[in-house]
Amino acid sequence: MNVPFLSLIPMERELDEELRGAFERVYTNSWYIEGKENLDFEKAFSVFCGVRYCVGVGNGLDALMLALKALGIKAGDEVIVPSNTFIATALAVTYVGATPVFVEPDIRTFNINPALIVEKITEKTKAIMPVHLYGQSCDMDPIMEIARKYDLYIVEDCAQAHGATYKGKMVGSFGDVAGFSFYPGKNLGALGDAGATVTNDRKLADKVRALGNYGSDYKYHHIYQGNNSRLDEIQAAFLLAKLPYLKKMNEERSRIAKKYLEGITNPQIVLPYVPEYSNPVWHIFGIRCKRRDALEKYLNAAGIGTNKHYPIPMHMQECYIELGFAKGDFPVAEEISRTELSLPIYYGMTDEQVEFVVDTVNNF
Repeated sequence: MNVPFLSLIPMERELDEELRGAFERVYTNSWYIEGKENLDFEKAFSVFCGVRYCVGVGNGLDALMLALKALGIKAGDEVIVPSNTFIATALAVTYVGATPVFVEPDIRTFNINPALIVEKITEKTKAIMPVHLYGQSCDMDPIMEIARKYDLYIVEDCAQAHGATYKGKMVGSFGDVAGFSFYPGKNLGALGDAGATVTNDRKLADKVRALGNYGSDYKYHHIYQGNNSRLDEIQAAFLLAKLPYLKKMNEERSRIAKKYLEGITNPQIVLPYVPEYSNPVWHIFGIRCKRRDALEKYLNAAGIGTNKHYPIPMHMQECYIELGFAKGDFPVAEEISRTELSLPIYYGMTDEQVEFVVDTVNNF
């Protein structure tokens, strides 16, 4: 049996009429940048997230970078980020001239460990960037308490967590501002690159919008040295068509995850841990195994697609060699990078495919 790591085909076939209709609306109107589809999606997504404002941007990295830039974070500042995440989190900090300061994750959740944050705070620290990794919320209460005590901004990285909640409240609605990615493989994915910044602060939203539009608040009037990062009208239309189905699709991912959690019994496998405070949306179903590479080969040979998130931790990436870290400096992140393996989980997986994955993992 063939089980790809990810397939968008079942979802796209189900929404074929809606997606084609979205394209036709944009094509017929001949308006491709900052039009009605964009405004309608921004309104709908802000409501979905439980915030007041949403600004569509070019991609998830830009969403975070523009958020930091709008907060005034710059060269000489420090931003606390988890040592275990996709590199875009750290790159957003680098792109505004600041320095990413890595904090180890909780080995159970893979998310930043709030108990280790305070020791990394210095007079240069300006913000904490918690990442709701794999679609599971961080433990936000202690993080928010630290931010209040030390007068720090909170910039949530929600790139993998569309619809996830913490104690019943949507991620992206806790901090000063949050960034989302709509990369095609995300739970809410465009048909190309796309992203958004969300916030409850009107002035901050206006600044993000201006910064993403060449620093312009109105045509040919430039108040900032900005960037060109706007959500394409066609992608906004696709996202607007898919958003009403996100809850249903997240629930299907949760159903698949439950089958994995209940069915996988191989003692070599460490299954994901879900704290009581979290209601994850399972963008990634990441297990750990000491024999990860052998397990990966075994599953791939059986026709099951897998992925590794992330095989090289950020502090050991060549692009961050100037930070001066060495192997062993962040042992938890390194342990995750050595042992994590992501199993297929996507809308449209059949029960037979899920059972095949469970049986194959158990037979390893």
